[in-house]
Amino acid sequence: MGISNVLELLGGVALFLFGMALMGDSLKKVAGNKLELILFRLSSTPLKGILLGTGVTAVIQSSSATSVMVVGFVNSGMMKVRQAIGVVMGAIIGTSITGWIICLSDIGGGSSGWLELLSTDTLTAVIAVIGIIFRMFCTNPTKKHAGEIMLGFAVLMFGMKAMSSAVYDLRSSETFINMLTTFSNPLLGIALGIVFTSVIQSASAAVGILQALAITGAIRFDIALPIIMGIAIGAAVPVLLSALGASADGKRTALSYLMVDTLGVIIFSIVFYTLNAIMDFPFMSMTMTTVSLALMNTVFRFIIVTVLAPFIPLLEKICRLIIKDKPEDAAVLEDFDRLEERFLDHPALAVEQCRLTVNSMAKKARKNLFDAFDLVGSYSDDGFDLVNRTEDIVDKYEDKLGTYLIHITSHELNPEQNGAVGKYLHTINDFERISDHALNIAECAKELHDKQILFSDAGKSELSVLMAAVREIMTTSIDAFVDNDLERAYRVEPLEELIDNLCDEMKTHHIDRLQKGICTLHHGFVFNDLLTNLERVSDHCSNIAVAIIELESDSFDAHEYINSLIEVRSHCFDEYYAEYSKKFIL
Repeated sequence: MGISNVLELLGGVALFLFGMALMGDSLKKVAGNKLELILFRLSSTPLKGILLGTGVTAVIQSSSATSVMVVGFVNSGMMKVRQAIGVVMGAIIGTSITGWIICLSDIGGGSSGWLELLSTDTLTAVIAVIGIIFRMFCTNPTKKHAGEIMLGFAVLMFGMKAMSSAVYDLRSSETFINMLTTFSNPLLGIALGIVFTSVIQSASAAVGILQALAITGAIRFDIALPIIMGIAIGAAVPVLLSALGASADGKRTALSYLMVDTLGVIIFSIVFYTLNAIMDFPFMSMTMTTVSLALMNTVFRFIIVTVLAPFIPLLEKICRLIIKDKPEDAAVLEDFDRLEERFLDHPALAVEQCRLTVNSMAKKARKNLFDAFDLVGSYSDDGFDLVNRTEDIVDKYEDKLGTYLIHITSHELNPEQNGAVGKYLHTINDFERISDHALNIAECAKELHDKQILFSDAGKSELSVLMAAVREIMTTSIDAFVDNDLERAYRVEPLEELIDNLCDEMKTHHIDRLQKGICTLHHGFVFNDLLTNLERVSDHCSNIAVAIIELESDSFDAHEYINSLIEVRSHCFDEYYAEYSKKFIL
């Protein structure tokens, strides 16, 4: 095998991988978001999950893509780990479909007349021509993507032909045949499959390359089976990589992919090779073709999924034992467990569960803001990561609570329950936005640290006063919300007014420092970002207080309340404003 054959083989592999990627991506574009919706909505039982995982993976030609999608659903809290394991099992079966598509390359040329039209070369050429016409001349996006699917298939088939052509001469190479024979050792064959698939990150492509090598006639059953098993385990690598930054449940879902394949390979190997030692299967030395390899791949995957499917609950437990919840994750799961669908038929109970969960969300948003404040004074990467993780958790609270509260509104509620649901729907967005601003403040702290920006003494002093005022308004509004304390809620708006004035005054002072050369533009950008986020936090605190007060009056209007509160100086507004003005002075 000369250098030209090696280059032809590498070129064929490149075309093959590109064709697979193009075909899979285009299929996903044609399907739009339908596949994601189907996976999310129709995976309620293990059997449904397996069937859906198989179908979706057969369409998009990638078990990794399906599994990564499912990891995303679990990570966002939209799907349970047990549901996800079923879909992952289906994906393990569905990825074998690509091998059957590759079998089209076995349709030979060499015929004459009408039979020549059935050859792979003719079929590929026709599909390529139709595909380029659709891609170049159709304005409809769906037809353009359909053209890309055809082009992807054509490129895949050209790549397959190039690989087969490059390795064809190896059929007479003693060195190549002897090397392959060593992989009849199951452990070596499995190791080769794992390493090879981990490198190219595609089980379908690895099987396709093995099918190309089968053209040489040197691939026997005893060589192919261990490699196929190794390919199954190696396919878990891209899924595991996708879950590096995921939640504990997201990591468990990715681990389940590796666990199913690994346990499947262990169980299958023990049973198969034990029976072979006893019965001495005659087909072990059978020469493999592209069709027999595709059949072996499908049967092997079907067997391991069939054997392990009844043990999905046990697999979930093992994943939980390996990947344990952090204390904060356990608390979040406990909160989410409160929002049970069976409570919806009992509105009083459902509303109470929402109250407890919203209170937890409020406290987490407050803690996240205070953690972000600490980073401004003393930055650390661990602290920044904590704020980032908490922000993701608060987002999940909003999604879960928002959906659950909307479901509650479809039931008959008394006026008190209606008011409480309205209050919660109104405030969960404010808590989520406060957490967003906490992350923004943490990013400002990171910029200060990374760029080694130091504020002037006057700037530091003013910023500490403003942050103390925001801590006060945040504590007051959250305590008022949790305790439903109307008197404390009335204290929020005067402090919010003071914070607005402090921000305006600080901006004026900063401009003055800029003109005197005490501060620079670099200071100014970060300083203004901090002021903006702190001011926005106080605005959201005001919204929370308004929601508390609004609940006490059926005829209450939020905008009218704020206007009249400032104009008339009602309910001790002046007294509270004066108190805070003395406490927080620049």
